[in-house]
This record gives sequence, structure tokens and C-alpha cells, in this order.
Amino acid sequence: MDYIPFEKPIAELEIQIEELRRMARTQAINLDKEVQELESKALKLRRQMFASLKPYEATQISRHPRRPNVMELIQKICHEFLELHGDRNFYDDPAIVCGLGKIAQKPLVIMGHQKGRGTKENILRNFGMPKPEGYRKALRLMSMAERFSLPVVTLIDTPGAYPGVGAEERGQSEAIGKNIMVMSRLKIPIICIVTGEGGSGGALALGVGNRVHMLQYSTYSVISPEGCASILMKDASRAPEAANALKLTADAALSYGIIDSIIGEPLGGAHRGPDVTAEAIRSTILQDLKSMEGMSGEALRQARMEKYLRMGQMTQ
Repeated sequence: MDYIPFEKPIAELEIQIEELRRMARTQAINLDKEVQELESKALKLRRQMFASLKPYEATQISRHPRRPNVMELIQKICHEFLELHGDRNFYDDPAIVCGLGKIAQKPLVIMGHQKGRGTKENILRNFGMPKPEGYRKALRLMSMAERFSLPVVTLIDTPGAYPGVGAEERGQSEAIGKNIMVMSRLKIPIICIVTGEGGSGGALALGVGNRVHMLQYSTYSVISPEGCASILMKDASRAPEAANALKLTADAALSYGIIDSIIGEPLGGAHRGPDVTAEAIRSTILQDLKSMEGMSGEALRQARMEKYLRMGQMTQ
């Protein structure tokens, strides 16, 4: 198991536990009592740590190298999935995965930002940072979903859209803006779930939904803490301070009405229980689909528009 910096005390305990288990196996010694005591201590420490996470610590969990990526979640959520490729204009961006799926025999279109496992796959997936073609592929699938009256589910996990020269030359901002515009007008149910990082316009391009949720330790922000600290504070090392100011946690997003609910994760994060996390996401999707059954296309569109128009209103 990979550990992030603030988990160091837990890591030390779990290393001790593994060492005791190794000794018990190789030397035929009964160390069950000692192992149980350390396991109890590690569990208590983890509960204390995760009961009072700081925003930057939540950011680190949302980026955990073992956190389930979108393709892994899709394979667990859907009992059938057929990936569809290409934007029919330039090329197939592997940073966004799109396709047709079934959940509990309910057909839908499901898509999301795809990060890799290890350096080679991360380079292939561009670390989950899409180019314009990725967003245009997603838009093509959304339009197809509306033609066939299929709901759309988006799983969001990106540091942000790719800021390279080529992406800008091919209309990155236009692609993101068009996705936001079209998603606001579609006459089908749209469910959006932030599963890891919800970064900037790269996340918003898949984030306009009738229902929007976040996993417990995911983040949703206009910019990364490091980017904010570099630009506004001229010092990237002040990222923890920036994270506090950005209000990027699921709790903050819920309190401001940005999302509809928080989907719980296993203690320690989704990487400690991918199957449990996937089942929680699956249940949320099915509940949302049931709640929107019978709504007309126009009613779905109008409800989505009203949802976003309510955000950011000032009261006196």
C-alpha cells in the first residue's frame, strides 16, 4: 500500500504488523495478541486522523496513486460496457473514456477522465488531462445519448484540461465552453460524480448535471492548491494555505450547494476498499435514475438550468 505524507504514523504501525506476521510464519511463534494490539492502535489512529482532515490532506487523498481510476470504477459499476472512440474530427483522446453501459439492466452512456497506473500509462493518458478532442468525443456521446433517450453518467477525476500549445491551437476553451452549454440544454438525465480531483474547467466540461455528487475524499476547485499558491502567493510551498482558502472539500461543496450529496468512502480512502466505493457509486446512480423516472425532457432541462442559476446568489 502506498502512503501519503500525513499517513506516516499509520505506515510505521502497519509495517510493524507485517513484520510480526512474517516472524510468526517463519519462526512458528504465536504473536496474535501483539498483532491485534497493533491493529487496534492503527485503526484508532486512522479514525482520529480522518475525522479531522485538513483540506490539503484531502487533496493528497484525492490524488492517491492507488485510488480507483475511472475505467476501474466503470468495470465494477457496469455489468456491461462497450467503449466508443474518437471525436470524428481529429483523434481519440485516451484521457477521456466514453461508452455504452448497463447498470442493473438500465442502459446508459457513461464517461470520465482516465488517469493511468504507473508512468507509462500516465503518459498515454496524459495524467488525466484531456485535450479538446477528448471533450468533443464526450460531447459526441452526449448528443448520441439524447438521440436515443439514454441517461448520461460522468465520472470526474482530472487536475484540469491540458494547457499545452497544441490544445490551445485546436480550441481548448471553445471545447470546454461548448460542453458546458450543450450539457445545460440536453433533455435527458445527467448524473455527475467527482471521484478524485475535480480541477477547473477540465472538470466543469463533464460536470453540468441534474445531480452532482462527490466521493468523501475527493476535491472540487477552480484551480489546484499549488497553482493558486504559485499565482496569488508567489510561493507553491504555501499550497496547504491555499487549499484552506479554496474550500475544495466535499463538505464545503455541499455546504455551499455546489453538490447534492457526499458518497462515503471506506476509512482511509477509496483505495482501501474499491469494491465498497464502486457499490456506493452504483447505488447513488440507481437512486438518481429512479428519482428522475417519468420526468419529461423539458422538465429535466429546466430543473438543471434552475439548479445552476441558484448557485452563487447573494442574500442581504
